[in-house]
Formats: sequence, C-alpha cells, structure tokens
Amino acid sequence: MENKKSGTTTAGIVTKEGVVLATEHRATIDTFIAHKTAKKLYRLDYNLGMTTAGLVGDLQYLVRYMRAEISLYRIRRDMYMPVGAAATLLSNILNERKFAPYYVGLIIGGFDNKGCHVYSIDAAGGAIEDKYASVGSGSSFVYGVLEDRWKDNLKLDEGINLAIRGINAAMRRDAASGDGISVAIITRERGFEEIPDEEVKKRLQKMKLK
Repeated sequence: MENKKSGTTTAGIVTKEGVVLATEHRATIDTFIAHKTAKKLYRLDYNLGMTTAGLVGDLQYLVRYMRAEISLYRIRRDMYMPVGAAATLLSNILNERKFAPYYVGLIIGGFDNKGCHVYSIDAAGGAIEDKYASVGSGSSFVYGVLEDRWKDNLKLDEGINLAIRGINAAMRRDAASGDGISVAIITRERGFEEIPDEEVKKRLQKMKLK
C-alpha cells in the first residue's frame, strides 16, 4: 500500500528576484485519498529546492539521495551546487534505473552565479529548463494559468500569487490534487524559505480564490 501512494500537482516559476515553488498536499492510492498532508516541497540546500510528484517511496528516497550528494559537493568544493548541475545529477540518478524506473515527476529550482533557474525532470531522466514548469496529474490546469499570466520581469510577489493561482486551479478540477497549498521562495538574500500557511490563505482570500 505504501509504495502505491502517489503525490500530484507541483509548479515552479522564475521571477526577477528568485524562484517560486508550490505544491498541494494530497496523496492518493488509485481513487482513495491516502493522506491530506503529504509533503511534496523540499529544501535541498540554501540555493536549491525540489518539488515531487509520483510514488511517495521513490520521491522520499530521491530527496535523501540528492541532499546527501549536494552536501558532499558543497563540502568538497566550498560552493553551492549550480542548479544545472543538480538537475543533471538527478537526471543521471533516474537514468541509471532503466529496468525498474522511478515513478516520479520532479522540478528543481534555485539560483547560482548565472541567475535563477527552473528544471522539469521526467521519470526517464529528461531535464528541461524553462521559465516555468508544472508536473503531476493536475499540471495541465496549472499550465493553463501560467501560459495566460506569466510575463517577463515577473516580480517575486507576483510569482507567489501566480503559483498559488495555478495550484488552486488544479485543485478545483483534478481529483488527485487538494487539501491545501505549500509555497516556497528561493532568493540570494533569504535562501530557501517556505511561506507560512496563514499567508497563503490570506493571499487566496485576497485573490478571491477558494
């Protein structure tokens, strides 16, 4: 039963000041809602975060693996791992397991010396950089919002609201998504920082979203 639990909708957005990552909280087993407080948003390092969708067991293992490798990189080189390097590392990990692939969809986001970046990474290890990305069963609904509202030079505050709006749209139409929204920002000044639940709720109310 545990290995069949799956997480669903996540999103990542690049803004002028940093990256925004967001997820909802529901984990399902087929049509059964297994958990309403599933964690799908993770800090990997000061400059890096990851969202997870797919089998819970696979996702938790990959988060532990990435945290260990990223910590070793920082210790050995005395620098934070670049976002592209983290995406390549995760891609290689996924690619090694060809005959029993991880059932996952992932987003890695953060900043490095070249700027802010978001990568979507599929179960086969394909890593694609973009200005925004969404992964999971509700991603088509998130993309509908992002395609309509994302713009160049998006401010961080606007990016937070846009991520919330996108995840909320998925929760309204995708049965496997729901039970709340988690949001984190990653900036040079503050590193990886999760937005308090109360602030997310206030933003939902201000935008007149349910």
